[in-house]
Amino acid sequence: MRIIVYSMLLLFIGIQYPLWLGKGGWLRVYEMEGQLADQQAKNQALTLRNAKLSGDVKDLKEGTRAIEERARIEHGMLKEGEYFVQILPAEQPLASSKP
Repeated sequence: MRIIVYSMLLLFIGIQYPLWLGKGGWLRVYEMEGQLADQQAKNQALTLRNAKLSGDVKDLKEGTRAIEERARIEHGMLKEGEYFVQILPAEQPLASSKP
């Protein structure tokens, strides 16, 4: 009788092994779900970036406002009749060094 119980227990454990630790087991599925969630987050971020770049390309092709903005920021260009004013931050007092 003990041989039957032990053999059934061993058979039960043998059946459970692939379910938990095998190639398609629960642990592997859990790991793959985490990877899937990470990849979906990356894809969503890249989709937003692509939409922004697409908008920039459309603005550069169709309008002059984006070109003007880039010229001002990247090359420091001004329109005729404009003045360049640069405001510097207030100087902070130097910390006095103690001997």
